[in-house]
This record gives sequence, structure tokens and C-alpha cells, in this order.
Amino acid sequence: MTQRAVVISCPVTARLPRMLIALALASSIGLHWTFLQAVAWAGMIVSYSQEAPLGEAVVKTFDGQHPCTLCKQIAKGKRSEKKSDYKLELKKLEFPYAPFAFIFHAPSSFWTVCSGDDTSDLLTHAPAIPPPRSLLA
Repeated sequence: MTQRAVVISCPVTARLPRMLIALALASSIGLHWTFLQAVAWAGMIVSYSQEAPLGEAVVKTFDGQHPCTLCKQIAKGKRSEKKSDYKLELKKLEFPYAPFAFIFHAPSSFWTVCSGDDTSDLLTHAPAIPPPRSLLA
């Protein structure tokens, strides 16, 4: 009795593992903070542009003097993420000395491999007479 593998035919479920891996890698390098910061800036531009012209709203967004609550939370999250309570302790690898004897033993039986004699085919033909002339001479 043999078992057959179930083939995934839905394209979304076929791409799901790749998307999950990409998401995990993005969050491991801190890309989620960049995404949240971009969302915060977009929200700030929208809210500031309701009170002032667009140019002034953009300046107010990126000057650093008027952070929104989301920007403050992102900064706080970045600071807390960088502090690590875990200390990485590097130790030298120590291998105890274990003396052992290494002795070569010849095999009891073996095969000899013979290569073909390719040079005999080259010598069966006589050289061309007269020798070929050079094109440059």
C-alpha cells in the first residue's frame, strides 16, 4: 500500500510559506519599525494638511519638533528593543586530549584498474608526405 502526496493546487497556499519567511526576515531586521514610521508620517501629513497648506504640513511632519503619539511609541519601542538583558558569553572550545593509534592496513583484496593504451592508435598512421606548408611562409 503506497501513500500519495497531496498536491497543493491553490496558488495562495503555495505562496504562503514564502510570504511567511519574507515576513519573518523583515521583522528580524527591524523593517516593521520602518513600515510603522511610514504609516505615522502619512497620517501626520494628512492631519497637518487639514490645518495648513501641504508644503507646511510636510515640513511640520519631518522637522522633528512635532511628533505624533505613534512616532513617540515607535521611538519608545525601538529603544526598548535595543536594550538586551541577554549577555552573549563566548567561551573557548576545549577538547580533551585523547591519544589514539592510527594504523594503516592494506586491504585483503583489491582490483587493478588498467587504462587503455591510446598511444598505439596514434602511431598506426604514417605522417603526411610532404609535410603541410604553412600559410604564412
